[in-house]
This record gives sequence, C-alpha cells and structure tokens, in this order.
Amino acid sequence: MNKMNSEPLSGQEITGEELQETVKPKRNWLRLVLMLIVPALLLGVGGYWWLTSGKSVSTDNAAVKQDITSVGAQVTGPISEVFVKEGDKVKAGQLLFRIDPAPYRVALAQAQAQLAAAQLAERQVVTQAAGTSADITGAQNQLSIAQRALARQAELLKRGFTTRVSYDEKLAAVRNAETALADARARAANAHAAVAPGGEQPSEAAARAAIAKAQLDLSRTDVRAPASGTVANADRLLPGQQAVPGIGMLSLVGSEQAWLEANFKEKDLARMVPGQRATIEVDAYPGRKWAGHVSSIGAGTGSEFAILPAQNANGNWVKVTQRVPVRIKFDQVPDKPMIAGLSATITVELGS
Repeated sequence: MNKMNSEPLSGQEITGEELQETVKPKRNWLRLVLMLIVPALLLGVGGYWWLTSGKSVSTDNAAVKQDITSVGAQVTGPISEVFVKEGDKVKAGQLLFRIDPAPYRVALAQAQAQLAAAQLAERQVVTQAAGTSADITGAQNQLSIAQRALARQAELLKRGFTTRVSYDEKLAAVRNAETALADARARAANAHAAVAPGGEQPSEAAARAAIAKAQLDLSRTDVRAPASGTVANADRLLPGQQAVPGIGMLSLVGSEQAWLEANFKEKDLARMVPGQRATIEVDAYPGRKWAGHVSSIGAGTGSEFAILPAQNANGNWVKVTQRVPVRIKFDQVPDKPMIAGLSATITVELGS
C-alpha cells in the first residue's frame, strides 16, 4: 500500500511541489561535485606549478641562424658568364661566375715578356763580367813588357849607351800600363758586382713576381664557392655587370649546420651553463620539437654590440632588463629545412 501510494497513478498529473521535491536532491548533488572538483583542480595546478617552477626558463625571442658568406670578386672587370641562380645548391669549389679574363691574359703575356728581357740582360751582364778577366790579363801582359823595357833602358843609361829621354819614355809606358791594369780591374769589379750572388738578377726576380701576380689575377677571374651552401641575394649577378673588389655579388647560406640564437633575460642566466638540455620549437613547424643544448652564453648584452650603444650616463636613466644572446645547437641534424631567420621558442632545463 505504501509503495502504491508513493507512486503516482498512471494518467494522474504531477503537481509542482512534487516536481520540486524530485529535482532538489539532484541540484544539491551537482553543487557538491562542483565544490569538490574546482578546489581540487586549483590545488593540482598550483602544486604542479610549485614543483616545476624554477627548473626551466623559456623565451620566444629566438631565431634560426646559419653561416652566411658574402661572395664577391677579387679583381675588377665585367662579368662574362654566370653559372648559378637564386636558390641553387652549390658545393665548395664550384664555379659561380666568371669575370672577363682577356685583360688579365694580356697582363700575363706582358709579364712573361719582361722576364725574357730580364734574362737577356742577365746573360749580357754575365758575359761582360767574364770578358773583363781577359782585359785584366792583357793589361798585366802589357805592364810586364813595359817593365822589362824600362829595366833595359835603365841598364843602358847606367852604361851611357842611351839618352835620358828614351828612359823617360819607357818609364811613362810603365805608368800607362799600370793605369790600364787598374782600369781593367775596376771594370771587372763593376761587372762582377752587377751579377747577383744568387744567380738571378733583381730584374729577373721582379719579372717572375709580375708573372705570379698576373697568373693569380687570371685565376681569380673564375669565382668559386668558398663553402657549400645555397645561393641567395644573386640579383646583381648578371652578365655585363661590373664586378668590383669589396662588393658582394651574392651570398651563400651555409648548409652544414644551423643553430639558434636565443635572447634570454639577464635574470634567467643565474643557473644557466653550457651543456644544459634545451627544447627547440620553430614557429614554421607547429607541433614539432627538437632536442638541443646550450652551446655558449654571450660575452655581452645585445645593446653592447649595437651600432649606437645606449648612453646611460645622464639624469634620465631608466633601468631596462637586458637580453643576453645564448647559442643553442641541435643535438642532431633537423629533419626539416632550417631557414635562417625563422622565429623559434627555446626552453632550457636548468637542472640538466
């Protein structure tokens, strides 16, 4: 009877009071669940934050870096041939472009002609130096003859068989022969002094140096890649364009190894040391992470290496948190192309 009385009869309507009594226990149970779950979530999040805080630092002020080499000409001249274009992959030593070699071939021929002239002049000097030995021998013979003739005249003069005039003539002949011998020896000394001790005349050495310079300039008309990489900024690399030393004609973005430069706040560096593990996230590849490590910590803040460093020696100085560049390297070669300049987020595990 109680059960029958507690259940509404079929076909009978439920009153508002009965409906309110049925829903009220359900609301109370839902309120109790919410009151327990929300504090539990807050406690869980707070505990996790407390346990993990201070074990890592992160920054999104980071970018991918690669070696970028500016390639230019070492000699002046118009570009005659171009062998690469924007975006090409090149290997170290590969020919990039060629400067018109005709003027440098002419310069090489001129240097070779100078060497031939210098060698001819050297042979003439050596021959002349060798000829002076014969002159000295002849002068010595003439002096000996004059001395013997003077001795005979002196003996005849002593016996009274000749005149004083004849004796003086023979004496003058001896003096002339002595002078001729001295002149021959002086000419020989000058001739031998003109011959270089090492066997090569200075003019010949200068000509050989000119040939080496001309050959070097001629070889530099072929501009080759100093390293492997990707061609960039090749807009000015056109046939007919004048190449000038010191002005880059293209850039090579190194493909060997990419790294990241992360600018951490100065307060984040207290426990950071090289070798600590890092997690790398590149904005261009969302959802991907790479393992890395701290390679080095910069020796100065970014403002110290700026073109116009900040001048804080004034009364309007405002303290600004400085950023220090930290180099992060990949542990392995990334499986995605790392384009120089891509934005990234770096997290460094300070306890690692």
